[in-house]
Amino acid sequence: MAVQQNPADPALAQRFTAVESWIFDLDNTLYPPHADLWPKVDQKITAYVSNLLGVDGLTARALQKYYYQAHGTTLNGLMREHAIDPHDFLDFVHDIDRSNLPADARLADAIARLPGRKFVFTNGSRRHAEETMRQLGIDHLFADVFDIVASRFTPKPARETYERFLATHAIAPAAAAMFEDIPRNLDVPVQLGMRTVLVVPDARGDHKEDWERLGVAAPRPIFDAITADLPRFLDLLAAALPRRPA
Repeated sequence: MAVQQNPADPALAQRFTAVESWIFDLDNTLYPPHADLWPKVDQKITAYVSNLLGVDGLTARALQKYYYQAHGTTLNGLMREHAIDPHDFLDFVHDIDRSNLPADARLADAIARLPGRKFVFTNGSRRHAEETMRQLGIDHLFADVFDIVASRFTPKPARETYERFLATHAIAPAAAAMFEDIPRNLDVPVQLGMRTVLVVPDARGDHKEDWERLGVAAPRPIFDAITADLPRFLDLLAAALPRRPA
């Protein structure tokens, strides 16, 4: 079990005092990993592969996970190996019911208190991000969404995608913090000198593949913090940061 850090600890809070840009992954990060949103998207991806290739569900599922592990996203694998229309894929897999995802006032309040700009940086689509953020009640808090289209369909964890995001928004890595649920997607931010927080599932579980989890496969760099409760982490961190001039 990953050891969680307390952002109220002055030594940890000190690491975030220079942060001016707060960057959040979307799926299983801004909403809880135990929510039903990602399984819905995941099932739509399986259906897309099945329909595209004319294979049964089990075969489609295996191919989906192979493309994901080998190419960073299933979409990237399908584009490379089957030359699909990425916009058609994104429209299909993100056409889901979000009504079971409740608004998160704790999360909204905590994000609002963070000093500086906030961004969503996702391997999904802008539409998916905006509709999900709206459902959570946090869409008004973000300066922009940097999606897979903005990254020219090169997904995280490719270094060039992080560099494109940072350049697009004139963000200095040393003044940025990134929150992610997939350890390998924090490798480049650590190398670039960003503050990094890994969001892990709580006791209610998650939907990750075994190879995606912390401590599996290759060793990972040291993150600044790990949390299973993002709203609480942000709330305590915001309270611990020194006030900045208005």
